[in-house]
Amino acid sequence: MLRSQINMSVRVRFAPSPTGHIHVGNARTALFNYLYARNTGGTFILRIEDTDFDRSTLASEELIYEDMKWLLMDWDEGPMKGGAFGPYRQSERFDIYKKYTEELLEKGHAYKCWCTKEELDAEREKARIENRQPVYGGKCRHLSPAQKAELEASGAPFAIRFKIDKDVVHISDSIKGEIDFETGVFGDFIIVRPDGVPVYNYVVVIDDALMNISHVIRGDDHLSNTPKQALIFDALNFSRPEFIHIPMILGEDRSKLSKRHGNTSIEQFRSQGYLNDALFNFLALLSWSDDQEREIIGKEDLIKSFSLDRISTSAAVFDFGKLKWLNGQYIRMKTPEELADLCLPFLMSAGLPADRLDREVYVKMIASIASKMELLGDAPEVMKVYFQYQTPDEDAAEFLKLETTPAVLKSFREKIAAFSGYIKEDEYKDIPKSVQTETGVKGKPLFMAIRVGISGSVKGPEIDKMATLMPVDELLRRLDAALEIIG
Repeated sequence: MLRSQINMSVRVRFAPSPTGHIHVGNARTALFNYLYARNTGGTFILRIEDTDFDRSTLASEELIYEDMKWLLMDWDEGPMKGGAFGPYRQSERFDIYKKYTEELLEKGHAYKCWCTKEELDAEREKARIENRQPVYGGKCRHLSPAQKAELEASGAPFAIRFKIDKDVVHISDSIKGEIDFETGVFGDFIIVRPDGVPVYNYVVVIDDALMNISHVIRGDDHLSNTPKQALIFDALNFSRPEFIHIPMILGEDRSKLSKRHGNTSIEQFRSQGYLNDALFNFLALLSWSDDQEREIIGKEDLIKSFSLDRISTSAAVFDFGKLKWLNGQYIRMKTPEELADLCLPFLMSAGLPADRLDREVYVKMIASIASKMELLGDAPEVMKVYFQYQTPDEDAAEFLKLETTPAVLKSFREKIAAFSGYIKEDEYKDIPKSVQTETGVKGKPLFMAIRVGISGSVKGPEIDKMATLMPVDELLRRLDAALEIIG
């Protein structure tokens, strides 16, 4: 039974390792924790698990903050925010871990293990040959006091192992249900390595207990860690939190999502022009749905409707096509002004000097291409027509070859030459009609000839937008280029 959705003591955490940008799987985990905290009026904690000194960096920690903020998630306690249960970096909590290690040793729940790497490797190899689970045999657990004293006196390095004292560990999981884990498959496990660094399964328990974490919401790839953690919770007389292991995310081929499927980090989606609110919406719907089964749900509505009991038991498929479609919907929900600001970095990066355009003209140009985009990264390709005349491709060339096209372009050129600066929209609407009357050409041969004449392409923004958002001098130059191609 889940705790009440209005329980004000709800405390949840997201605890990434600072080894790079956040992966979408971790982002979805963070999002579920965030939504649950905001829905219940609880506390969302960001904790940095940086005990892997070979891979953890402060630069990567900054990337985590950047990704979290971009994905519209703020935290209540953690680095940069502080809180009553800090410090919030594991590397700054070693004195705390040491205290509990000494307690476990004193109470007989743990023991020192002097087995060398070579001995352990040989034991694992023997188990492999005999087709057995590679479980530690317990040699140091059974050392006599004299043997322990001798090893202590030698100064030989040692690990610290947790002593298993039961055959089965029972776990209650809000999604997976009631599960019994046999301890024989993992045996006495290391909680502190010979170099003195405590391991993940140990420190995460101490952190969760001391930070009063009420619900551990995480991916089900952590399910196998849960019995070890439960044993440590019990040995230290800590109350176990509620465990909620959410289904993993799969690629469209139903294998675990990986780089070979496409983007996997938040930064990759951001750099291609996905919107943060669209990705927020999409990730929330991976193994969760609201009671109305909506596909487009804004952040505030997601917070209001989120509940743990609507998390699916089935793995979620990361549908890149659906995400791109959803992103397109969010693009079209932006105002032209908002979209103009969002598109500008992509245009500038592509070498299109949108910053030099008159702001009003630029915003109108963006509005004219909004329906053509699914990603902000599409903007340069769709909008380049405003910056350069394209050499007509095969489809465009077909319209230039029509025998009616020269007359249409010459008539159109003559009429717009009477203007200077920009043609106003109400002025332009009569020009094609006048060309039709003068040349007798109508329909596709008329409008496609004009489109190709001023853009070089059969695709792009509406003709009237292009004709009124480019200076007359530029339109004349392009029409001359098209007529020269015709010869």
